[in-house]
Amino acid sequence: MDTRGEGAVAQAFANQVAYCAKARAPITARVVQALGTLVEGGVPGAFLDRIRRWEGAPLADALPLRAAGGIHALRLADTERALGAIYRGEPADDIDLIGGAIANHEAALLPWLDGPPQTNEAGRSASFMAAMLWLADRGLPARYECLEIGSSAGINLMMDRYTYNLGGVHAGAADPVMAFAPEWHGAPPPDRPVSFAALKGCDVAPVDLTDPDQALRLRAYIWPEHTVRFQRMDAAIAAAKDRAPDLAQMNAAQFVEAELAKPQDSRTTRVLMHSIVWQYVPKDQQARVTAAMEAAGERATAERPLAWIALEADRTVHRHALKVRYWPGGEAARQLAWSHPHGADIEWLSNG
Repeated sequence: MDTRGEGAVAQAFANQVAYCAKARAPITARVVQALGTLVEGGVPGAFLDRIRRWEGAPLADALPLRAAGGIHALRLADTERALGAIYRGEPADDIDLIGGAIANHEAALLPWLDGPPQTNEAGRSASFMAAMLWLADRGLPARYECLEIGSSAGINLMMDRYTYNLGGVHAGAADPVMAFAPEWHGAPPPDRPVSFAALKGCDVAPVDLTDPDQALRLRAYIWPEHTVRFQRMDAAIAAAKDRAPDLAQMNAAQFVEAELAKPQDSRTTRVLMHSIVWQYVPKDQQARVTAAMEAAGERATAERPLAWIALEADRTVHRHALKVRYWPGGEAARQLAWSHPHGADIEWLSNG
């Protein structure tokens, strides 16, 4: 994940192609493959040159998806109609079409390399909910105060407004704005009632779902094969207009340290949660978050426990691992499931 230097860019594009194929995203795989070929082929231009000369760790920085998001934005804005063949899944000369799009819109594409993708996906909240059911079954209070880092537009901060069918176990809102029923493999999670005391999050560059331009940027990062995700985005925009998520502009370490310093209600489980974000958090902030959680864990009690739910990529298997720690009593990380990156399926591993 953190490889950099000679060969790292090519490796990152190859890994992303395999990752997309595993996640049933053949169109995105085509786009990333063509971009990688153009980069390796020495085609001139500022956009491709910047990718070639990437100084960071291209896989950890999600460089292939930054570039692919820019290409998809051209398609969504209908400014490069020739790309339509690729995004319709038709046979085409992908390298020629994407190379032409880059040549025609290089100035518009360059800013897409400036920051990591905003891959805000409501389907990932199904994994969060499954983990919360498991925590409740372990005896932690099933009233959750949720703290999310890397919240992007805060779509998962509205998970109290969603409903879930998790292997036949139903949880969530009675009158939901979205419903999730991921393809389930393995035993079902525990069936426990769950409620939310609060849901709040942070992002270094939060996205306002009610701003059409910012919403378009989020749509550009949606893999076009997964059409249900566009429907979910529309539902999330409507929900945010009705009641905005509680989202602050802060970095992960500052947010976690500040929130953990606040008083915690009795019979409430405080939860740090994040999905596909840890790789973007600078190493010094990762260390601060971990130290703050472990220090708070030492103070945790059965009446005021602490938990950490992480859904992060394992690039060796091109899946996402759902892992949980909790205090007191569950300090060692435990993997509960494997998940599709956007929540399409969940393989439950835990039997207790």
